[in-house]
Amino acid sequence: MPENVSDELLTALEAIATADHLLIALDFDGTMSPLVQHAADARPLPGSASALSALGQLHATTTALVSGRALDSLREVASPDPETLLIGSHGAETWTGPDGAPLTLTEQQTDLLRRATDAVQRVVDTHAGTAIETKPAGVVLHTRTAADDVAAAATAAARAALDQLEGAHITDGKRVLETSVISADKGQGIRSLRKYTGATAVLFAGDDVTDEHAFAALEPQDLGIKIGDGPTQARHRVHSPGELVVVLEQLLKLRSAGAQS
Repeated sequence: MPENVSDELLTALEAIATADHLLIALDFDGTMSPLVQHAADARPLPGSASALSALGQLHATTTALVSGRALDSLREVASPDPETLLIGSHGAETWTGPDGAPLTLTEQQTDLLRRATDAVQRVVDTHAGTAIETKPAGVVLHTRTAADDVAAAATAAARAALDQLEGAHITDGKRVLETSVISADKGQGIRSLRKYTGATAVLFAGDDVTDEHAFAALEPQDLGIKIGDGPTQARHRVHSPGELVVVLEQLLKLRSAGAQS
């Protein structure tokens, strides 16, 4: 048995490795990459990056990243292979190749995004250690580098202001509060990728509360892996991005062996 892989998870990997068409979809921050204070500093663990790249080269195997990051940010930190499909901004942005349609907002959504951005900026201006991140369809309050009491106050202030904006969709994450002008989540992203690829089974791994939407979208033949502590709908768990490397390497070994038999 590989180190840090339970008997139950190994059995699940053996089963999913035989799928006719396997989609391997991973969250990035806290999953492929350890969490860091500054989002721009995040990078995938070398083992995860190499295993995912190798899996993407196998027959009838599709790889994807499903992240809360905007696509441009995701590309910058993850450096995905060209064939890796991308879901960004919690499902609001999708990249399935150069022919895919770009994200466009209506005039109403553009105005709502401006007002939401202004509201979050006012909070950041008055709460030390917080930061704002803008996305094509949303805006994010980051509180990871703020003191706990300041982070709580900033989150409450931002939520109170954003609750006044009709049509704004608010999502809590780990030391982030995200607002989108498009109703989307990672579960929708998983469903769209499944349909687009024709996958007969999906492996999804993630660490954040926002990943629970993706776990909820999995079907009986699929495999969900929660990274770290906390309640989850995933049936399996590993404790760190480092342990996920072992899982991906084992999946690569199993699926490669099946392709050669």
